[in-house]
Amino acid sequence: MRKLVLATKNLGKIAEFERLLSEFTPDIKVLGLSDFPDMPEVVESGKTLNENARLKAKAICEFTKLPALADDSGLFIDALAGQPGIYSARWAGFEGVDAKMRDLANINKALEELKDVPKGSRGAQFRSVVAFCRQNLDSSFLEKDELGVLAGQILTQPIGSAGFGYDPIFLPDQFDQSLAQLPPRVKDEVSHRGIALRAIAPFLRDHL
Repeated sequence: MRKLVLATKNLGKIAEFERLLSEFTPDIKVLGLSDFPDMPEVVESGKTLNENARLKAKAICEFTKLPALADDSGLFIDALAGQPGIYSARWAGFEGVDAKMRDLANINKALEELKDVPKGSRGAQFRSVVAFCRQNLDSSFLEKDELGVLAGQILTQPIGSAGFGYDPIFLPDQFDQSLAQLPPRVKDEVSHRGIALRAIAPFLRDHL
């Protein structure tokens, strides 16, 4: 079975990627960074989602000697001039290791920043860049990335317990439920990661 290293320790994200990839490439075993405890932290020094996703994919590919897939995702809120954007995961400045507490801090910051913004002006987009990197026999690197965008609105309070990150306060266009309320398969169909992964899946199938 072909192996692919995913640039995360987040079990929820690994499960989401496995579901999505299984539709196109069922013979791929997805590994997470927890399988490589000696992997140094990758500094996300890029100024765009694209730069950060490529940085992570290449660093992990070089370290593990396996093909790597990384994503960098962000929430871009219209009323906040695109904030938090590439800083979405660490927007509230939470320094602990508990992902749920970090997500809650970020959600609370978003709601506080938008407390005076009316419903009709709370537009936002989730964007995700998925980047692939594989080392060739001549030591060069094969790289590819794809962008996925999901438009929606920011709710006035969290709803739903599924998903992670800002999912409980994001209402996708054409839906009456937050991302955190949608069944996994439905979320996979509409999510920014799902869109980006479906775009890159044929390339993965042919180049892993």
